[in-house]
Amino acid sequence: MLDYNALTAVSAVVREGSFDGAARKLNITASAVSQRVRGYEDRLGALLIVRGQPCRPTDLGQALVTHLDKVHLLEAEIPHLSHASGLLSQPNVTLRIAVNADSLATWFPDAIARFATEAAICLDLLVEDETCTADRLRSGEVTAAITAQTEPVPGCRSVRLGAMQYIACATPDFIAKYFSSGASATEFQNAPCICFDRNDELEARWLYALHKTQLPRKTHYIPSTQGFLDFTLKSVGWGLQPLALVEKYLSQGDLIEIVPGRRLSVDLYWVTPRVKSQLLQYLTFHLKNECAQHAWLDQSTGDCTA
Repeated sequence: MLDYNALTAVSAVVREGSFDGAARKLNITASAVSQRVRGYEDRLGALLIVRGQPCRPTDLGQALVTHLDKVHLLEAEIPHLSHASGLLSQPNVTLRIAVNADSLATWFPDAIARFATEAAICLDLLVEDETCTADRLRSGEVTAAITAQTEPVPGCRSVRLGAMQYIACATPDFIAKYFSSGASATEFQNAPCICFDRNDELEARWLYALHKTQLPRKTHYIPSTQGFLDFTLKSVGWGLQPLALVEKYLSQGDLIEIVPGRRLSVDLYWVTPRVKSQLLQYLTFHLKNECAQHAWLDQSTGDCTA
């Protein structure tokens, strides 16, 4: 039998990154947290947490934390849990979700805010590139993920939410300086480019599809959606921006599409574990409905299940 009291302490250390943080979260002393964790490790005969700054789970520790998250989801389905009935009190459910920065900066807050309020849950968002978010789900670090990856995640269900539209753009001054001859392959090699981070392949994919060329040597990495936009508006470089984020700048003439009509669509999927959780089912239904309201999220193809 698992010791859920001890597991709660392990989970708090992993989530908060330290024993002191876990103590504040659980409203007990750091010494008490340490005793629970060490005592459970002794009983299991295995290390659950690698002490450090921050503390990180071992593979077994992560597996147990993931299990506890699923237990909390299932407990949330049982009405009127109370000490008087001899059962645990209803947990404060926290959904840990991996989401890409562009979704977080555009459609995701509107899509999930009402659900979080109505369901009385807490959100713990892990921001990652859309090509890497599913990896966080595979490792057990999150309960669900917004991802562009199409590879099936074992034990999970994948639902297509739509496709984000990206547009390659820059300021009028930047285009006049670097693209005066019509955005040729040579001009792109000489024009500074902006990418989100080194996992970001959008600009490379778009440029290869356009001219069969690679990214220029001069490439800036700006790991912030707002920062990416700000640097673009300051003529530091060109880059692919979410259409939903830059529509007003395009209409005002602050930004110009470099090659009109050559846009990039990125399919986004909502991936959740195959557990019988009404909470996750409701959230999935809610997100699909919310995404369908956004004209810039293409809904042309159906769902896909892994």
